[in-house]
Amino acid sequence: MATTADVTTLLGRYQNGDRSAGDQLWQQVYQELRQVAHRRLLGERAGHTLGTTALVHECYLRLIDQTQVEWQSRLHFFAMASRVMRNILVDYARRKKAQKRGGDAHHLQLEDVSVAGQNGSADLFLALDRALDQLEEVDERLARVVEYRFFGGMKEKEIAELLDVSARTIRRDWRKAKLWLARALKEDE
Repeated sequence: MATTADVTTLLGRYQNGDRSAGDQLWQQVYQELRQVAHRRLLGERAGHTLGTTALVHECYLRLIDQTQVEWQSRLHFFAMASRVMRNILVDYARRKKAQKRGGDAHHLQLEDVSVAGQNGSADLFLALDRALDQLEEVDERLARVVEYRFFGGMKEKEIAELLDVSARTIRRDWRKAKLWLARALKEDE
């Protein structure tokens, strides 16, 4: 795992125009991004065309191309990676759904909340995206907790530090968010 100081320093150097820092940053964060992407794609159907490597590379390219972001820390980088992975997966699901309708029911595992969908995993990601958008209107922090944990694979302690609350608060938020999403996804069916 890349240390906070290493990633933060490299982000600062890259932002100040040192392009070699981008290569070093890639070496520092690649394995961690790969683990997150792999976990996110584990539940996908056989033959899923978006692989771990493609997801990581697309995510990194979108992150490193950011000119508007003031990179603050390693946690900030991985929080943004969570959001970018969410966007990539949702865009992918939309494209797949537009290409093909129907299919077998699939399950999307939100840790211990399993939600079955009628028309495949593309529908589930789209439903989750809609539910997260609704949750964000109700409670933005709960939506961020889900995004960082589910899409970014971040730990409670990391999320707590990023959102400047206690790990216990994040644990409560995670439980509330899972219940809220399970209800919203059930209604979406």
